[in-house]
Amino acid sequence: MDTADIVGTPARRRCGTEDVHRRLLNESLNYRLNRASIENLAFAFATGEQQPTRTEVVHIPVVVHIVHQNDEQNVSDEQIDTQIAVLNDDFRATNADVKHVPPVWQGLVADARLEFHRATVDPDGNPTTGVTRRRTDVRAFSDDDAVKFTARGGADAWPADRYLNIWVCQLSGGLLGYAQFPGGPPSTDGVVITYTGFGTIGTAKAPFDRGRTTTHEIGHWLNLFHIGGDDGTGCSGTDFVSDTPNQAGQNFGTPAFPSITCNNGPNGDMFMNYMDYTDDVAMFMFTHGQILRVEACLAGPRQGLMTAAGRAPATSAPAGNEA
Repeated sequence: MDTADIVGTPARRRCGTEDVHRRLLNESLNYRLNRASIENLAFAFATGEQQPTRTEVVHIPVVVHIVHQNDEQNVSDEQIDTQIAVLNDDFRATNADVKHVPPVWQGLVADARLEFHRATVDPDGNPTTGVTRRRTDVRAFSDDDAVKFTARGGADAWPADRYLNIWVCQLSGGLLGYAQFPGGPPSTDGVVITYTGFGTIGTAKAPFDRGRTTTHEIGHWLNLFHIGGDDGTGCSGTDFVSDTPNQAGQNFGTPAFPSITCNNGPNGDMFMNYMDYTDDVAMFMFTHGQILRVEACLAGPRQGLMTAAGRAPATSAPAGNEA
């Protein structure tokens, strides 16, 4: 692989989630069956056949696996904390830039009532910072899930029914991140973020230095699709959400409102949605319809986290696992 494919900050957003999704659909009958069941539940929520019952804010324990070949890639705890802070703002709709949502869509801005914190207890019941660190000989990882296994140069997942696993590493080929939709193997469940697109300080580099890549990928982890429907530049795809306008493909950079495709005028594409492909500075909302899918996900495949989330975040913790 050419060095340019490995080193440097991508100029445009590239997410590998859909590629992983198609690979698992081709390889695993169990995944196909799980996905059908998960989408049936999401449809029941979307049509009102089943109603959300959750009233409380759910606190999700996170373990961040830092897989680094060199010291630069070994991002600091402080950088990790900036990413957690972004997630808590974005999923609670308290992010300062939410004010930039066009007035026509301000009423669609949704609070997911999800908050994230570094895990305070590891799978064996011991205190933890919620961070593991592993030095690797692997120059760069792809979306083949190698980073999720110690035997392949990465770090093994913590139990996916109790933790959100986030791997931070050098990704290749201009890949910013990828996630596994609910319904896949527990050993590979979680999200992967390139180290230059994680958090807001340290190694984070523009235009992906506001932590929104992780927000986007956790959206997938909670069963949200790309807003463009993943049908190329056609107008026949769908994200299965009724309050996101149909649009032709993904948007890049920092578009100007309105950006009209698929006869969706006068307001056009909701390119400021976290599930589009715009730069970090240009995305700042989830909709009520998207969060309804999240509710279905928490009621179904991610319901184990509702129990794990009962662990209150700690104000301090011992040092993480260093390598």
